[in-house]
Amino acid sequence: MGAREPQPGDDADRIEYELRGKTLKVYLYVLKLGKPFGVREVQRGLGFSSPSVAFHHIEKLTRLGIVEQDAMGNYVLTRKVDPGILQAFVNVGRFSLPRLGFYAVFFSTVAVAYIVEEYRFLDLYALVGTVGAVAAFWFEAARLWRRKPF
Repeated sequence: MGAREPQPGDDADRIEYELRGKTLKVYLYVLKLGKPFGVREVQRGLGFSSPSVAFHHIEKLTRLGIVEQDAMGNYVLTRKVDPGILQAFVNVGRFSLPRLGFYAVFFSTVAVAYIVEEYRFLDLYALVGTVGAVAAFWFEAARLWRRKPF
C-alpha cells in the first residue's frame, strides 16, 4: 500500500508529502541561510548539477507558500514548517542529532554505572535489560542518522 495522496484541504499533510528529498534539503539550506537567496546560490551551496534543478525545488517551496520572490528577484523565507522527519532530530548548536542518541547515551551511562558499582552482585535480568536497551537505542539512533534528510 503506497502513501496517501494529500487532499486539497490538508495543508499540513500536503506540505509533509511534498517536503522531502532534495526539496527538503533546499528548505533546510534556506532556513540555515537566514537571508534572501537566489537560484544560483542554492545550486552552488547544495552542489546541484544545474540552476534548473535548484529552481524546480525553489518553485515547489513557492507553491507550498514557504518562500516567495521579492521585488529584487531574490527569494525569501515566508513561513517556517516542521516536517515530520525533523521531529526525530534535536539541534545542538550547528549540529542536528537524533533524539534517540540522547537516550542511548543515558542508558549507556546507566549500564556502565551499574556494572562498575555492582560488579560483584550483578543481576542477570537487570544486566540483560540495561544492555538490551543500550543496544536498541544505539541501533535505532544509528539507523536514523543514516537516513538523515540533510
